[in-house]
Amino acid sequence: MRFRVERNEFTDAVSWTARTLPQRPTGQLQVLSGLMLGTTDDGVRLSAFDYEVAAEATVPAAMADTGSALVPGRLLAEITRALPAAPIDVEADANRLVLTCGSTRFTLPLLPVEDYPDLPAMPDEVGRIEGAAFAAAVSQVVVAAGRDETLPVLTAVRIEIAGERLILAATDRYRLAVREMPWRPLEAAASAAALIPSRTLNETAKALGAAGAEVVIALGGGFAGESLAGFAGGARRTTTRLVEGQFPDYRRLLPASCPLEAFIDGATLAEAVKRVRLVAAGTSPVRMQLSAGEVVLEAGSQQEAQAREALPIDYDGPDLTVAFNHGYLLDGLSAVESDMVRVGFASADDPQESARKPVILQGKVGDGAETDYRYLLMPVRLPE
Repeated sequence: MRFRVERNEFTDAVSWTARTLPQRPTGQLQVLSGLMLGTTDDGVRLSAFDYEVAAEATVPAAMADTGSALVPGRLLAEITRALPAAPIDVEADANRLVLTCGSTRFTLPLLPVEDYPDLPAMPDEVGRIEGAAFAAAVSQVVVAAGRDETLPVLTAVRIEIAGERLILAATDRYRLAVREMPWRPLEAAASAAALIPSRTLNETAKALGAAGAEVVIALGGGFAGESLAGFAGGARRTTTRLVEGQFPDYRRLLPASCPLEAFIDGATLAEAVKRVRLVAAGTSPVRMQLSAGEVVLEAGSQQEAQAREALPIDYDGPDLTVAFNHGYLLDGLSAVESDMVRVGFASADDPQESARKPVILQGKVGDGAETDYRYLLMPVRLPE
């Protein structure tokens, strides 16, 4: 196998596929540490697979000889990032791969190609969406996904297809993020749902969105008897096994209405939260005291350091004190895509009840319209 590729294109493709490589493969799985390079009619295809996620990227190449080679993936990624700005010549025989870029030359040992597993086929396409919009929506939702691997369902993002609406949802039991957006399904009455590992979905959406390509979403498959999701854009694609289990019925968590609401500049509130939380030990909450025209943020205790900051707010309801995990609150404020944030409370009559029930953060756009993103946050119960 011999070919020449452009340095930047090849480096990007290696980085895209290398992110899928397992961290510490051992024994018979050592072969999974390799990146598969194979020549095709379209150029050179790079592949990686860890039996959960597969990634492929194709780059144009001037081909001198066809073939395939399995190269230590993380080492190749480090090398390509360090190469000078010049075309890369790659040549491989049965045992070694030689990479030459300008006056720089690397020789790498090869892994046995015959031991590498077949990659799963791409599932059937169900629709398409603009890549940058999809990446932005995924980033808004994954902030609420769980990190506890013993509860795999909560580490996933639920993708729901409802005709021409695509709905993304994630929750870790303490907060919930939901984003709805239009998309182009292959079938107008399409209906389906799948649980995608949040980390895989986020990394994939970011990479495909940055490429500026339209993203193809695919569901189905049947690799090793398990269902798959697939995402493709431009010359890149990835597949992942779905997370099994029952996702919480998140719709019943969303209040039917928010009769009590306040409006505040999101960036200003976020900066104030960052300041007062400096005295909040560990996960100690930040308290918000709302009164007509003003919100006061407080953190700390009388026995320790304390912080207080007052901000103007568009609010004319009863005096209300509510507390939040400051990290969760900042996640929600950073995910809301408009300057003005609407804070919705489920009860307008009983301030104590409002302080116990979930709060909805939502962006506000022109003419008072609300965005298609909702961030539900459970308050921290304060001592009576």
